[in-house]
Amino acid sequence: MRILAIDAGNTRIKWGVHDDGSWAAQGWVPTARAERLARAWSAIGAPDTVIAANVAGERVARRIAAAARRFRRRVRFVKSAARQCGVSSSYDAPAALGVDRWAALIGARHVHRAACVVVNAGTTMTVDALAADGVFLGGMIVPGMELMRGALARSTTGLRRRGAGRFAFFPARTADAIDSGAVNALAGAVERMRRFMQEAGQEAPLTILSGGAAPVIAPQLTGPLEVVDNLVLEGLIRIALEIDK
Repeated sequence: MRILAIDAGNTRIKWGVHDDGSWAAQGWVPTARAERLARAWSAIGAPDTVIAANVAGERVARRIAAAARRFRRRVRFVKSAARQCGVSSSYDAPAALGVDRWAALIGARHVHRAACVVVNAGTTMTVDALAADGVFLGGMIVPGMELMRGALARSTTGLRRRGAGRFAFFPARTADAIDSGAVNALAGAVERMRRFMQEAGQEAPLTILSGGAAPVIAPQLTGPLEVVDNLVLEGLIRIALEIDK
């Protein structure tokens, strides 16, 4: 089955065409330029199914639906559920969980059938605990790199970053101190979730990391780690295949 999967986030709309078990094409457009999807999809063949996770609002949903009309396919906008594709939710209100987080959990379950910390590092970073039996235990939402930098720039007069920063164990420039602080905060959230899971009786979890900030965070993490490109899209494919059984 040929599936067009779409992950509409706060900054980017990522998409991929999955055909016969592998990705035939992938790409993205800025969320603020969602109207560019029609052109981006002009060179791909018509899919059998179009499925989307959208956390970017109704305007973006309308743009996605309009772009998909060229295929004469209705877009299936996924919603978080209590149970799907081998994952069960412990969220107080399962439908209130961000659909991108839900799809990422399902993608992670497909990658690894044991305990894992599911991390999606984009505009925000989500850090979710998935038990060995497929139960989503709960998770954290942390401001991403750019949000942290922006908060410092807006809320202080002396901590506006001038020039590019880099990670250092002992930063000696303000730009490096800002970037190192952000990376350590993100990596620390992941490490604490790994510890919480083990203290709760889970085996040592694998960290499954995805998102644009993954290359920056990955080198600072300890323990077993797997970086997966576009984890949300991987989850959407699993959902589409289950729906169309």
